[in-house]
Amino acid sequence: MESTQKNMKQTLLFIRHGQTTWNVEHRLPGQLSGIPLTEAGCEQAERLAEALKILPITAVISSPLERARETAGYLARARELPVMLEDDLKDTDVGQWAGKNYNELRKEDPAWKEFVRDPTIAPDGVENFPQVQQRVVAAVERWLKREETGNYPAFVAHADVIKLLLAHYMGTETARAGWLFIDNASVSIVELEPEQRPHIVSIGWSPRPGWLKPPVAVPTQAEERVENPSDSPPV
Repeated sequence: MESTQKNMKQTLLFIRHGQTTWNVEHRLPGQLSGIPLTEAGCEQAERLAEALKILPITAVISSPLERARETAGYLARARELPVMLEDDLKDTDVGQWAGKNYNELRKEDPAWKEFVRDPTIAPDGVENFPQVQQRVVAAVERWLKREETGNYPAFVAHADVIKLLLAHYMGTETARAGWLFIDNASVSIVELEPEQRPHIVSIGWSPRPGWLKPPVAVPTQAEERVENPSDSPPV
C-alpha cells in the first residue's frame, strides 16, 4: 500500500548492528549467516535502543542476517513493534573473501588491496559499491512508500550498506563512501522533506563510541633509558 504520508517530512534512522564475534576476529562476514553478536555487542545494541527511546520510531526494518536482526530486536521490543525483514539490506557480497581475515588479505592478496583502493570495481563473484548502493537505495525507497513504515523508520543493516545510503543522500561519489566511519551499534540520521535537499543530521553516532579511548602515551627516549637502564649508552 502506498503511503498517504509521502508528502510529509520523513526521518530515517540507519543503524549498524552491534559487535560480532567476527568483528573481534577481523574476519569479513559478507552475506554469511550464523554470525551472532558478542556479549559486548548485545550491550551496545541495548544501550543504543535505550538512548533512542526518546525518538518516535514508527517501524523497524532489518537485514535478515542474524547480527542485524538481533540488534533490531532491542529497538523493536522497547516499542512493541515487529521486526520487518528486507533481504536487499544484506551486507556486501564479498564472494570468495567471506570468512577471511582482512588484515591477512591486505598483506597477501593484490585483488583485495585493489578492491579496497577502488570499490567501484570488483572481481567476478563480488559486489562492487555501485551495485550494493543500487539495491539498498531501492529497498529503502520501496519501504518509504508503504503505509506501515510511517515517518520515522529505523533501518538496521551493515557498515557498507549505511555508508552507501549516506553517500546517496549526501550526493557523494560512491567510491568515497568507504571514507566514512560507521561504528558498531551506531545511528546515522537523514531527514527528507518534499522539494528540499536531504538533511544529514548525524553520521555514526553512538552513546559510547568504540573509537573513544584514552591516548596511549609514547615514552620519550629519556624515559625509556630510565625504564631500561641496560639500554643506556655507557658513560
